[in-house]
Amino acid sequence: MYVWGRIARTMATASSRGPYLVGNESRLAFRCLPIDVDFNLHLNNARYMMLADLGRIDIFLRIGLIALARKKGWAPMIGGLQVAYVREIRLWRRFEVASSIETWEGTSVIGRHRFVLDNGETAALIMTTGGVYDRGGRRFLDIDEVVTALGHAATPRPPTEAERGFMLSHKNLREQAKAA
Repeated sequence: MYVWGRIARTMATASSRGPYLVGNESRLAFRCLPIDVDFNLHLNNARYMMLADLGRIDIFLRIGLIALARKKGWAPMIGGLQVAYVREIRLWRRFEVASSIETWEGTSVIGRHRFVLDNGETAALIMTTGGVYDRGGRRFLDIDEVVTALGHAATPRPPTEAERGFMLSHKNLREQAKAA
């Protein structure tokens, strides 16, 4: 129930944060609760992923992707992620998850989720890759096609060297998974 409560709160309050613009951040505030922690009494690694999901859900709601995906039979899907933990988020600590769409290329979107402590320090950084799957067409959509369908005219910036390295690492790991 706890996870569903946070999802419901994110969905219910999305419109109060206004439309999401590519390049901006979605910021969601949280407190590390007893149900979030592991035996070290800090935010457990699985909870970071769930909270990053909420950041993506917020963006998808505010940009109009959830409504469009339901209408067209599309499914936004995460392909992979990489996490760097630099500071712990201890029990009862307040923090924010700052999520953003960084860029896209072909069928892949690169997202970023920064976990920011109440003193402004970054606790963790998650880079994600994902796409939008067309269930009827049985294919991942070119992201430019999705952007056009959303009625936006955004142009992606070129991926940074770090983002290209992340995408290459993800591609290699994905090939290993398929071969196994």
